[in-house]
Amino acid sequence: MNPGKVQPDKNWAALIGNPNSGKTAIFNLLTGLNQKVSNYPGVTVEKKIGKARSADGLSFDLLDLPGTYSLTPESIDERIVAEQVLRWIHGNNAPSVIVSVVDASNLSRNLYLTTQLADLGIPVVVALNMMDMVKDELEVDLDHLAAKLGVAAIIPMSATEKWGQADLLKAIKNSFNAEPTVDAPPFSLNKNIEQILGPLETFLRNDLKYTHRLARAQSLRLVARKSTLDVYQNTSSNEGTFSEPLLESLQVLREEVVEKLAEKGEKHRIMEATLRYEWLDRVLSDAQITIDKKLEETNFSEKVDKILTHKWAGPAIFVVLLTFIFQAIFSWATVPMDWIDNGVGWVGQQILRALPTGMFRDLIVEGVVAGVGAILVFLPQIMILMFFMTVLEDFGYMARVAFMMDRFMTSIGLHGRSVLPLMSGYACAIPGIMSTRTIDSWKERLITILVLPLMSCSARLPVYALMIGTFIPAKRLLGAINLQGVTLVCMYLLGTATAFVLAKVFSLFIKTQGRSSFVMELPPYRTPLWRSVFSQVFQRGKLFVVNAGKIIMAISIILWFLASFPKGDGQPTNENAILHSYAGKIGHTVEPIIKPLGFDWKLGVGLITSFAAREVLVSTMATIYNVQSDVDDIVQLKNAMRIDVDPKTGLPLYTPLVALALMVFFVYAAQCMATFAIVRNETNSWKWPLFMIVYMNILAYVGALLVFQGGRALGFS
Repeated sequence: MNPGKVQPDKNWAALIGNPNSGKTAIFNLLTGLNQKVSNYPGVTVEKKIGKARSADGLSFDLLDLPGTYSLTPESIDERIVAEQVLRWIHGNNAPSVIVSVVDASNLSRNLYLTTQLADLGIPVVVALNMMDMVKDELEVDLDHLAAKLGVAAIIPMSATEKWGQADLLKAIKNSFNAEPTVDAPPFSLNKNIEQILGPLETFLRNDLKYTHRLARAQSLRLVARKSTLDVYQNTSSNEGTFSEPLLESLQVLREEVVEKLAEKGEKHRIMEATLRYEWLDRVLSDAQITIDKKLEETNFSEKVDKILTHKWAGPAIFVVLLTFIFQAIFSWATVPMDWIDNGVGWVGQQILRALPTGMFRDLIVEGVVAGVGAILVFLPQIMILMFFMTVLEDFGYMARVAFMMDRFMTSIGLHGRSVLPLMSGYACAIPGIMSTRTIDSWKERLITILVLPLMSCSARLPVYALMIGTFIPAKRLLGAINLQGVTLVCMYLLGTATAFVLAKVFSLFIKTQGRSSFVMELPPYRTPLWRSVFSQVFQRGKLFVVNAGKIIMAISIILWFLASFPKGDGQPTNENAILHSYAGKIGHTVEPIIKPLGFDWKLGVGLITSFAAREVLVSTMATIYNVQSDVDDIVQLKNAMRIDVDPKTGLPLYTPLVALALMVFFVYAAQCMATFAIVRNETNSWKWPLFMIVYMNILAYVGALLVFQGGRALGFS
C-alpha cells in the first residue's frame, strides 16, 4: 500500500477543522447527537464517533477529531491529530473521506489546514461553514477553487441555520473510494531549498513510499518542528510502525537538512507556512472571490469586543456576569427544587405504606430514598450552572475571558490557555484537567492541573446550597442583591483566588526550560445552537444523576447499615442507638480531630464518605438523620440540621459560623478520587496527585480552623 494513495478498510469519514470553525456543530448536525465516546490509543483524550445518515439511506461512521490549525504538532491536541494522520498515511484504518470544516468568514487561515489534508492522498470534501454570516458579501467560484486546492468538492452550508447538510452528505458519498486528483506538490521551491531538502524528500519517497506531494509536505513539517519527528517515534513506540534504523536515518537526515538551511540563512521554522500561504493567496485571487467592503469594516464582534475586553470594563463585566449567574442558581431553582423535595417525600410515604415494617423498609426509605433524594434536590441548581457555562462558551465569550486574563495569567506562572480549563473546572475538574492538553509548555500545564481542583465544581454545589439555604438568611443587600447569592459567589472567588496565589508559588519551585507562546483566535460572537446547548445540559445532568447516583446509592446503603447496627439492648430510641452504631463509633473516633473546626461526629462521618464524591456529604447527613429519627416519615435535612442541638450544652449544633467553616473546608479539600486518577494519567506519575491530596487537605483544615476559631474570637457563635 502506497502512502499518499490510502485505501480504507471500510467507508467512514473523519471531521477535521480549526477551533471555532463550527466543527462540533456539523458533527452534531450530521449524527443527530448519536455519538459514542472513547479514548485515543495511549492517551487520556476523548474522541467522538457518531453514525451519520442521509435521506437516501446512506449510513457511515463519522469521527470528530480535536480542533487544530495545522498538521504541525504544537499542543497535545495537535499531536493527537498528527499521530492519527500518520497512522492513516501508513494504512492503519484510514477514512474514506476527510471532511475539512472551513469558516467562510476567514478563508485564508482555514484553508491552510485544508491544503495540508489534500496532500495526504485521501479524498477531501470541504464543508464551507458559516455561510449564513457572509452569503451576501462573499462570492466564490467553488469549482475552480476546489480544482486548484485538489479537493473533491466544496459545499457551502450553515450548521447554525441547518442548511447544506444534504449536499454535504451527497458529496461525501460521491467521494467514497475516489482517487485523489493531484499528486504533484502544489508549490515549488527555489533551487537552494530544493537542493538542501532533496535528500530528505528522496528518503521519504523511497523508504516510506510517499507520493511526491506528500514527501514535500512532510519534509517541510519535519524541518519546521522536531515535534514532527517525535510523532514518528511515538507512533512507532505504540505500534511498531517504523524500524529503529529507519527512525535513526530519518533523525540524522532531518538534523543535516536543518543545519544546512540555517547556514544558508533560511528560516526553516516558518518555511512551510510562508510557502503555503503565498501559494494559497494566489489560488484565492484566481478563484474570482469577491468580498464586500462591509467585511473589511469593523464588524459587530469587534465593536462588542471594545467593551467586553476593555482593560477595566471587561473584568468588571465578567464579575457582574458571574454574580448574576450565582444569583440565578438560587432564585430560579427554588420552585423545581421544592417539586423534587416534595416528590422525594411522596415516594418515601408510598413505600412506607406499601411495605411492611422491618429492616428492608428501613433500608429503602432511610438509606436509598433519603440518601439519593437529598442529592436530587440540588439537580436544578447544577443544570442552571451548566446551562450558563455552555451558553457562554458557545456564544464566544469564554475565549474573550482567556484573552483578557492572558497578561495576569502570565504574571502568576500560568498561561492564557489556562483560563478555559480553569473555567471548565467550575463544572467538573476532570474535563478541565484533560483540556490542559492545549497548553504546550509542560510547566504551565502542570501548574494549571495542580490548582484546577480548587475551582469549585458542580459536586461542591449541593454542599454550598445546603449550608447557604439552611443557615444564611435570604436578605437583600442594597435592595437587589441576595445575601445567599453573594455567599455563593464568595465561595467560588475564594477557590479561584487561592488557585492564582498557589500558581505563583508553584511557578517558583517547578523548574522546566522554555515557555510557550499564546496565540488565540477570538471567534465571532454567534447565537448558540440551542438544540446543542440543551442537549449538553441534559447529558451533563444525566451523567450527574447516573454517575453520582451510583456512588450515592452504594454509600447510602453501606452507611445505613453502619448507622443501624449493631442492634443492642437498653437503647430505647433511635437517637441513642445511632451513637453506639458503627457509624457513631467512627464519627466519635474522628470527632476530636475536627472538633476545633466546629464539626461534630455526624459531619465527621460525612467528611469520610465525601472522599468518594463531595456531594455524598449531603446524602450521608440525610441518611444519619433519617436513621436517627423516631418519626415514621422522611426527615427534611434542612429542618433537621436547624433544630439539632448539642446534648451537653443545649445550644444549636450547627450555626452560620459552622456552615461557613464547612464550606471553606469543601472549597479546598481533596475529595474526588476520580480527579486524582485523571491527574495520574495526565502526568504519568503518582507524585503529583499525592502532592495535591496532601496540600489541599492541609489547606482545607487550616482554612476551616481559621474561619471557625477566628469567628469565635470575634464574638460569633
